[in-house]
Amino acid sequence: MRAGLAQLIDLQPDMMVAGEAGNPAEAMSLFEASRPDMVLTDMTMPGRSGLEFIRDLRAMDPGIAILVISMHDEVIYAERALRAGAHGYIMKEAGGENLLAAIRQVLSGQIYLSPKMSANALDVFSGRRPRGSSSPIEKLSDREFEVFRLVGQGKSTRDIALQLHLSPKTVDVHRGHIKEKLELKDSTALVRHAVRWVETQNLGTQAGPGS
Repeated sequence: MRAGLAQLIDLQPDMMVAGEAGNPAEAMSLFEASRPDMVLTDMTMPGRSGLEFIRDLRAMDPGIAILVISMHDEVIYAERALRAGAHGYIMKEAGGENLLAAIRQVLSGQIYLSPKMSANALDVFSGRRPRGSSSPIEKLSDREFEVFRLVGQGKSTRDIALQLHLSPKTVDVHRGHIKEKLELKDSTALVRHAVRWVETQNLGTQAGPGS
């Protein structure tokens, strides 16, 4: 996917790829060395969440343009990505032409969202649709969402604490809030619900890009 994306961009007369990275740590080193105008990233990467990676990039360079390209459901992830500091979110299935349009739009200083997400955002802003009405997962804060995702990956409280640089007690507090918001009666129900959710997300990822 990354090789195809790089080739598509390099074929454009007004763009060139400054570098590629397979994980956030490699990406941060490359970013410091090349200082690109824009970073294209996914939401799930080895060793670090996409939300944290976006926040780290913005901390290093507040002016960097960031576009998320992902197979993960935009209804769940797009708003979170924008809150973290991204300037756009496009799903891989959107195709090459739409992707290039999104890149150029973000490079021009604008926000990019799909027509569907733009309509949702307008509905929320105008009060026609309350925030978080389309999915129970939207009720979770970004940190609760990260904990929920890691629970679904089979991580223990200790593992989650180490990965997110939190105390185990804080992770347990987040787990309690997640259970309340998702109306889950106990920890077993939380784990079962989180695992099922992660499995549905993985199925989408394995399906591959539309073009």
